[in-house]
Amino acid sequence: MAAVRLTPNGVTATLAGDLDLKPVVQVLDIKSISVNGPPGAAPRFRILVSDGTATTSTLLASQMCDLARSGLVRRGAIVQLTQYIVNNVNGRRAVVILNMEVLIPECDIIGNPVVAPESGVSNPNFMKVNQSNGVPQIGSMQGNTINSGITHTGNDPVIQRLMGGNSSNLVVRPSDSARAFQPTVQPPYRPAPNYKNHGTIMKNEAPARIIPISQLNPYQGRFAIKARVTAKGEIRRYHNAKGDGKVFSFDLLDSDGGEIRVTCFNALVDRFYEAVEVGKVYVVSRGNLKPAKKGYNHLNCEWEMFLENQSTVEFCPDEDCSIPAQRFSFTTIDRIEDSENNAILDVIGVVTSVSPTTTIQRKNGMETQKRAITLKDMSGRSVEVTMWGDFCNREGSQLQQMVESGVFPVLAVKAGKVNDYSGKSVGTISSSQLLINPDLAEAHCLRQWFDCGGRDASTQSISRDFTPAASRNEIRKTVSQIKDDGLGQGDKPDWVTVKAALTFLKTDSFCYTACPNMIGDRQCNKKVTKSDSGNWLCDKCNQEFPECDYRYLLQLQIQDHTGTTWATAFQESGQDLLGCSARDLYMFKENDDPRFSETLIQCLHQDYLLRLKVKEETYGDDRRIKNTVAKVERINPVVESRFLLDGISRLLASY
Repeated sequence: MAAVRLTPNGVTATLAGDLDLKPVVQVLDIKSISVNGPPGAAPRFRILVSDGTATTSTLLASQMCDLARSGLVRRGAIVQLTQYIVNNVNGRRAVVILNMEVLIPECDIIGNPVVAPESGVSNPNFMKVNQSNGVPQIGSMQGNTINSGITHTGNDPVIQRLMGGNSSNLVVRPSDSARAFQPTVQPPYRPAPNYKNHGTIMKNEAPARIIPISQLNPYQGRFAIKARVTAKGEIRRYHNAKGDGKVFSFDLLDSDGGEIRVTCFNALVDRFYEAVEVGKVYVVSRGNLKPAKKGYNHLNCEWEMFLENQSTVEFCPDEDCSIPAQRFSFTTIDRIEDSENNAILDVIGVVTSVSPTTTIQRKNGMETQKRAITLKDMSGRSVEVTMWGDFCNREGSQLQQMVESGVFPVLAVKAGKVNDYSGKSVGTISSSQLLINPDLAEAHCLRQWFDCGGRDASTQSISRDFTPAASRNEIRKTVSQIKDDGLGQGDKPDWVTVKAALTFLKTDSFCYTACPNMIGDRQCNKKVTKSDSGNWLCDKCNQEFPECDYRYLLQLQIQDHTGTTWATAFQESGQDLLGCSARDLYMFKENDDPRFSETLIQCLHQDYLLRLKVKEETYGDDRRIKNTVAKVERINPVVESRFLLDGISRLLASY
């Protein structure tokens, strides 16, 4: 249990009338006390509290009695008094607790406290209660009757606070034998000499208690959670009616298995992004809880925490070994087939193939990388897992090297997203994690199964139109099949992979002059022409530039054993084919450099895997099929042999 610190001199200062202190004290005793009032009136409770040095008896207001009845407040509990009043009763001070917060339900008794002066604990008649409409009335007692010596009406502000606004029927009548007590209007507080400046626990600076994530709710007041960062998203920028902004999120896992997402906006991104590291343990406090949006948050928690200016994220240098590094709930591949589209799940399997990275253009015009792998498990099914962005170069490159060297690793995918387009597949999202050969019982079981015969076990893919050497859309076709199958004649283009050789390349116009202007993160790349001033003019940007860029626009002929066709290759594909930039090749040609011919010759009559976009286009009145090279890959004999053997195995299995 974490060290407990009670507010020094908290009892003395409270009795002195400091209503802003909010002391942290310990409950030494709790008793139900008699109540005179309407029939069936609920009992009241008196609790003896201590600051470790002094004790005093206090009375719970009616609205707080449920804490005592439920047992949440009991002997040894550490509580913080957040709202209370102090009355003068027969020359003694009496504390009525209007609101408090339970910090620790049970704890050993701290210190050797003694009765505080003017606490009234030794008075046997102190704090017997008469009740009218549930309102505590404190005074000197004769039997069970209050003799306060003063009449309170429903307009008394203190009584209104105790009554929650309902005090219209309250009248406490004076008794001739009673000594009047003072009204509850508090005198100005003069701090006790031995209390001033006693450390950071003063005022409301008591440390927030650490609670499990599973017990979080928005009504707890101050709290803290101790958890490990299991995932950290990239900084995303957005624009709305309030202007531009940025945001990032990270996921936390505590020792009880509870998970929650924490989100930071704008200035808090600068404050916490570099401080938060995946795998480290932190104590996070003063966050604002809001209902989680399940469309964007896959964690099994109904709340999401939003950090604010007063929030803290404190690193724990001695990491808690009781907090696991990650929590998985694996779904077997055969069950993925029945999962809903966009479902978030964990999957584990043996990697049997890895495709090369391809570059695609998103709807927003930005380019991103994509790579596909195949996972198989003991359910007799295999699935395509698509990696996006940085996953392609990090884990993707490592997986490709392992598979090409004959090592088939086990891969665990945390938080993959199900896609049901053309079968079922799993894709990475910003909060996904890929663990290669993890130290998990499921991974060891898969490893043993694969090495003891699972490698040769036949499996059925739940991702249709999938080949091991390519992603789901990279269907292997021959040149003749492009025409025979009527590819490219639909509303959307067809994407196919062709194994073919480059037999001819037009050299009269292999590149064009492009605009070098940067528009945001992208280059303009529109065609520019020379103006009368000798500069390069871009009609789109309406600007002139002293220098232009050169970009490939290659017209090439490809051929396989079934036929020949024409294709167009732009910048990235052209550079992959020729091995040099368009500017360099242009300069070779302008300067009659022999390297121009050498560059062209070395790429001719070589086999490539060409990723083609096939689409019918109209030129005047003529409609023709246009093949655009989206990706170029040189043939890897190991991967290609494995692809052919797998095709033979599938063919034999179909008979």
